[in-house]
Amino acid sequence: MKVVKSLQLAIVALACICTTLSASAQDNTLLGAGSTFVNPLFTKIFSEYDAAYHVKVNYQAIGSGGGILQLTNKTVDFGGSDAPLNDEQAKKIGVPVLHIPMAAGAVVISYNLPGFTGKLKLDGKNLADIYLGKITNWNSPEIAAANKGVKLPDMPIVVIHRSDGSGTSFIFTDYLTKVNADWASKVGKASAVNWPAGLGGKGNAGVEGLVKQTPGAIGYVELAYAVQNKMPYADVKNKAGQFITPTLASTTLSSNVSTLPADAIVSLTNTDNPKGYPITSFTWALIYKEQKYGDRSADRAKTLLKLLWYNIHEGQKDCEPLNYAPLSKSALKIAEKILKSATYDGKAIL
Repeated sequence: MKVVKSLQLAIVALACICTTLSASAQDNTLLGAGSTFVNPLFTKIFSEYDAAYHVKVNYQAIGSGGGILQLTNKTVDFGGSDAPLNDEQAKKIGVPVLHIPMAAGAVVISYNLPGFTGKLKLDGKNLADIYLGKITNWNSPEIAAANKGVKLPDMPIVVIHRSDGSGTSFIFTDYLTKVNADWASKVGKASAVNWPAGLGGKGNAGVEGLVKQTPGAIGYVELAYAVQNKMPYADVKNKAGQFITPTLASTTLSSNVSTLPADAIVSLTNTDNPKGYPITSFTWALIYKEQKYGDRSADRAKTLLKLLWYNIHEGQKDCEPLNYAPLSKSALKIAEKILKSATYDGKAIL
């Protein structure tokens, strides 16, 4: 009888040890989901963070809309989004959500024009008209006017857009809304819109794949994807009337805003900077302001905050090699204040 009781106690003790180890392991594996726009940067940062601090981050690049949905359902520790929460999303969550800027990036206009060796130039109004289905051929007078001296192919335009809820789409449609009144009234800006024309691809990778395999295609992807996959991309006319090549430098000029609001929610598209690229945005990590919910532990909340603190400090060194603009000094200060406002059971975590 004593042997049986001793065995039962040993089993209970072992179960307790396993539970503790499991909880410890869970607190050292963080879950995130969302933006494909920021995925190349997150992949690099999270790998380095794990090597240094033994904290794994399982990040699923499913699009900003998917990330916000998973954050709403409390199935992830953080969401990645290139679009701030809209009123409907914020209402559905029902509690304050912090937007922590991670970096800034550019959305580029990629294309597939067999035999075309020039540098394509596009202005915002015509770009919107292409996506409205009003300009349908590459050698149209509207496109030719911006590409004088360059022979454009007589080829139908195949419009490619995102099929999923996407922060990249939000950035792109936010820009089109600012530069084309017809687009603003008929379509507007959102992570998911009713596209007037074209084919849909899932994620930046899906759009990139469709553009590559479709002669005459035009699409929009994050700059890092275009560079990594050796895709051609257009110069885009900015507010000052200059055709700007999307680069790290022109993205940085667009993202260095003089005044950033305390919540870090700001639109960078259609910049006033005469040398800035016009389709640029911050990308944010989204977390609950109050980190105590469900069976979430204080240790897990602190692990998350330490990761995001690393992202906006040491992690910024990975921005430039991947063609993201690192946070400016003023943006960093705002990001620090936002992170320090996060609480667990009403008490500051950092």
